Amino acid sequence: MAQAERTARAGGGAAGRWFRRAAKALAWLAAGAAAAVVGLTLLWAVVPPVSTLMLGRWLTLQDVDRRWVPLDRISPRLAASVLMSEDARFCQHRGVDWEALREVIEDAEDGVPSRGASTLTMQTAKNLFLWPSRSYIRKGLEIPLALWLDLALSKRRILEIYLNIAEWGPGVFGAEAAAQAAFGKPAAALGAREAALLATALPNPVRRSAARPSRGHARLAAINVARSAEAGPYLGCLAKAAPG
Repeated sequence: MAQAERTARAGGGAAGRWFRRAAKALAWLAAGAAAAVVGLTLLWAVVPPVSTLMLGRWLTLQDVDRRWVPLDRISPRLAASVLMSEDARFCQHRGVDWEALREVIEDAEDGVPSRGASTLTMQTAKNLFLWPSRSYIRKGLEIPLALWLDLALSKRRILEIYLNIAEWGPGVFGAEAAAQAAFGKPAAALGAREAALLATALPNPVRRSAARPSRGHARLAAINVARSAEAGPYLGCLAKAAPG
């Protein structure tokens, strides 16, 4: 009996040591990931970043068309159209629109079909750090990452990054490449309808083409044009700071 107890105790001790080592390894992994996120974010405050989708295409030897341009060289019409289409409360929230998220959760509990609650900041976090396929794990990671991005970067920089890494078609990333591919002109020269067609293509850039919009896509763009014309009160956080 004593021998059996000693054997069981030894086995339990070995299992305990294994779990402690695994927990320690996971803690170090989490700390390393957090340090990488912080370091990359501070770097991307001044250096143009790339998205995980772009990296994935490069690693699989697929073409990537991305031409980084500063926000000042992107039509304000496109900025307004994207915000009105993707995240009208961008200037009001701190990275996560808790009100929209709560509504989605309540709809899910009531059996209402799911709709998106990702803010533009959350989408930026996903594009910079996470993978494209949907999952509750990815969504859970988006929230703290978005809160961090909103804390570390200005709203102008977040929008600038988003507009330069968003996917507008297979291998087409960023507003400049998208404007050139769809309309043969720079992003700075986009008109209101062109901006709206690009903005409303974002939820499904593989199926929606700004150059050849379907009837439904064109209808969404027309609605976006009207909304964007009244977007002024929603864009206050994008104004340049006055020189000190």
